[in-house]
Amino acid sequence: MPEVCSIEQAVDRVLSAIDGPIHLGLPLGLGKPNRWVNALYARIRQLPERQLTIYTALCLGRPRATQELQRRFLEPFVERVYGDYPELDFLADLHADRLPANVRIEQFFLQPGSLLDSAAAQQDYNSCNYSQVTRDLDAKGINLIAQLVARDPQRPGCFSLSCNPDITLDLLPLLERRRAAGETILCLAQVHEGLPYMPGPAEVPRECFDLLLQEPERSTLFSTPSLPVSLQDQCIGLHASSLVRDGGTLQIGIGAMGDGLTAALLARHVDNAAYRAGLEALQGDAWAAQVDAVGGREPFAEGLYGCSEMFVNGLLALLEAGVLRRRVYPELRLQQLASAGALDGEGRPHSVQALLDAGLPARLDAAGLAWLQGNGLLGATLQVRDERLRLADGCELSSDLQDPYTQSALQPHLGSARGGVLLHGGFFLGPADFYGRLRGLAPERLGQIAMTGIGYVNQLYGEEALKRLQRRDARFVNSAFCMTLLGAGVADQLEDGRVLSGVGGQYDFVAQAQALEGARSILLLRSWRESGGRLSSNIVWRYGHVTIPRHLRDLVVTEYGIADLRGKTDAEVIEALLGISDSRFQPELIEQAQQAGKLPRDFRLAPHLRDNRPERLQAVQARHPRLFDEYPLGSDFGREERDLLRVLNWLKGKFKLSEALELGKAALEAPPPADFARHLARMGLAQPDGWREELYQRLVLAGLHATIPES
Repeated sequence: MPEVCSIEQAVDRVLSAIDGPIHLGLPLGLGKPNRWVNALYARIRQLPERQLTIYTALCLGRPRATQELQRRFLEPFVERVYGDYPELDFLADLHADRLPANVRIEQFFLQPGSLLDSAAAQQDYNSCNYSQVTRDLDAKGINLIAQLVARDPQRPGCFSLSCNPDITLDLLPLLERRRAAGETILCLAQVHEGLPYMPGPAEVPRECFDLLLQEPERSTLFSTPSLPVSLQDQCIGLHASSLVRDGGTLQIGIGAMGDGLTAALLARHVDNAAYRAGLEALQGDAWAAQVDAVGGREPFAEGLYGCSEMFVNGLLALLEAGVLRRRVYPELRLQQLASAGALDGEGRPHSVQALLDAGLPARLDAAGLAWLQGNGLLGATLQVRDERLRLADGCELSSDLQDPYTQSALQPHLGSARGGVLLHGGFFLGPADFYGRLRGLAPERLGQIAMTGIGYVNQLYGEEALKRLQRRDARFVNSAFCMTLLGAGVADQLEDGRVLSGVGGQYDFVAQAQALEGARSILLLRSWRESGGRLSSNIVWRYGHVTIPRHLRDLVVTEYGIADLRGKTDAEVIEALLGISDSRFQPELIEQAQQAGKLPRDFRLAPHLRDNRPERLQAVQARHPRLFDEYPLGSDFGREERDLLRVLNWLKGKFKLSEALELGKAALEAPPPADFARHLARMGLAQPDGWREELYQRLVLAGLHATIPES
């Protein structure tokens, strides 16, 4: 069992046991024991002769404002939502480029956009696929791991890796092998009382850890509040939802576009008439053939199975609504029965004949009976003796399962297959409500969520036959911020080399989509953006970096439609992407392609694709308001805060010299303060002090007037 010690005692233990450089591995995101990491970091700062390298990803810090109005909005919200969450001290030093010389932080995924200006973070970023992180960490000589875990009084011999089995579960056997070869390796755990106890693959024996902090962590879990889903993102979600096939497999990434997809899938399932009407208004018949071939519009009769490195709030919402309900099984023969249709939605055989039709041997011997009973398919009281089946009441049957009398007699003894799950995930992170809903799930329901190693989720290697059966008709849905007109996707890095976030598992899933029969990769993309009053296209002729090379091109979805790029020639790829680009940029893109010799000089885009403008989408929204909820998965923001968030986004788009006159005019024509007294009080602007606060008040009022829909 692990040695129980205080935070400082655990630091002492590490420093005394590991003689040379310390190579500390920390989980991605939520699972870091921040207080202990801070104590180790503080001690190392005082010991310049000791070397510490931290290998991790997604170091979570509270959102911070860069402008005064943002600060007024954020500070009360951050205090309310993040409470006493302990920040990582090294993260503040990383932002300020003041890490001590004996400490390095090597990350393979960054909190999106947060470290663009940190030289140390940019220089020590490690670009790798998520599925290869374990291999690389082992090669770097990790000799210390530290992780938050969950505990359950009913399971005194185990901990749950809870939010982060992703890397740890795959890394533990590699560390044990090196430990057996004589290396000193320590594993530290700290219980967090707020983490949900995730059973199944995420459970590990307590002996896996050498050190256990005696004081459990009780601070606020870091959360990612659901942000508003814009009209752009809602339309993207509607298009993408029509590409998901009933009975298939689903992976979703984090973010507003993923929330838009979730909302559309929920509408497709629970409000199908409204969904079809809105989809028809949005798509017409432009992509009917693609939808019919790839996805569908009907409710989910069979349901989906989730297989996603990140278990996001949207996947839990889909599970709660009954969209995620196709069970998969951890044993190949069981999965073969399920894939052949022998089992119902609860894992119970439809009949003995259905098992035979799915390949079960006709003669039931002792080994076959033991397998059926061990997996819950037959009652435990049945026995095989002298090639006869004996029931609990002494009745004997033929062991020939083709015998009609045997089939009839066994029917009441059929049971549900064990081990079926609706979702495999590698790690989770989400709103505070998401954690609460997980903690509140009944044990049986929680057991249908299998948190496991990233090696299982993100790749096909290892148990490939089983994974191929489970992941039928897979739709791997990720996002990009830029696409080249020749079909390459950009999602992690700017053109100048600075890393926004990381590759993570995006490439893993895109590659799986190419390797799995019936699978498709779907990249979600906003076709245009506005920054500082300047509009630009996110579909461009060229870009200095790509995340997904164009030879892996597949489905791309913008708010204007669907581009199926798989197997297409360059000219066909260009035409398909032009058809879902914003019409304000189509002429320039066509000219660039023609100048490169990739489009004929007489090329003309189809007329129905030349009206890709926001006004058309706004008209659809006005006719089908039920499909366009700004916060479809709930919100941590109050009513006034939701209004003010729209104002801040509106102002962000106007801060440009050429927009100054328009902004000034709007401020002069702003409504009286009494009309929005609660909003102004929330921003601390009810009684402005001085000309600067008066200006802020006018800008907020102008924004409220411009962004609050007329009733």
